[in-house]
Amino acid sequence: MTALIFLDPRLHTPMYFLLSQLSLMDLMYISSTVPKMAINFLSGQKSITFLGCGVQMFFFLTMASSEGLILASMAYDRFVAICHPLHYPIRMSKSMCLKMILGPWTLGFVNSVAHTFYIFHLPYCRSRAINHFFCDIPAMVPLACMDTWVYEYMVFVSTGLFLIVPFLGITVSYGRVIFAVFHVRSKEGRRKAFTTCATHLTVVIFYYTPFAYTYFRPKNPWQRIRTWLSSTPSSPPCSIPSSTA
Repeated sequence: MTALIFLDPRLHTPMYFLLSQLSLMDLMYISSTVPKMAINFLSGQKSITFLGCGVQMFFFLTMASSEGLILASMAYDRFVAICHPLHYPIRMSKSMCLKMILGPWTLGFVNSVAHTFYIFHLPYCRSRAINHFFCDIPAMVPLACMDTWVYEYMVFVSTGLFLIVPFLGITVSYGRVIFAVFHVRSKEGRRKAFTTCATHLTVVIFYYTPFAYTYFRPKNPWQRIRTWLSSTPSSPPCSIPSSTA
């Protein structure tokens, strides 16, 4: 889809450029975890190198952080297109579209570098078996042999900024869009607007639900059980060999 959008001049509009970035992020997001998971399943191995774990976490966090911001940018694009159609060429100019694309990538990169650098400089003196099928912050922090409550609080704050702030922007944008659509007299116009919004909102729901469950749930005795149930049988826990640390 990304290649098609860039090759077809008719699709060179802000909406499709943002959609191409969302598709690229989803592709890289899946590529950061699925190939290693498939290799482990086919080979019967359950290990990942320390460097490989860091690379996997870096790309996963970059895509996860950037995607919420791209979804907010897409919501703003639809808000301007439906509620202020005459101002659309000005508000969604090429320079503005470029900022809305580079902004999420940059912020996601900075957030990922900070978390990856810190978590891989923690002292690990416990078991190196990760209770998950890929390297992620909630799976790595319990392995540290130091008090990590300050870092866990920072993870909660940064996750809130990258999830709640874009979600509020999406909610406000689509609230205005729905209000405007209800005042459209044409049934065909209302149908097209609702079709576009419903598709985007479906993506938003599928994006926010797992992240809210993973990063905002309180710790309790059932945490390990839920983590085990959330992983598929074909995705065994990984372990980091001591020799690679």
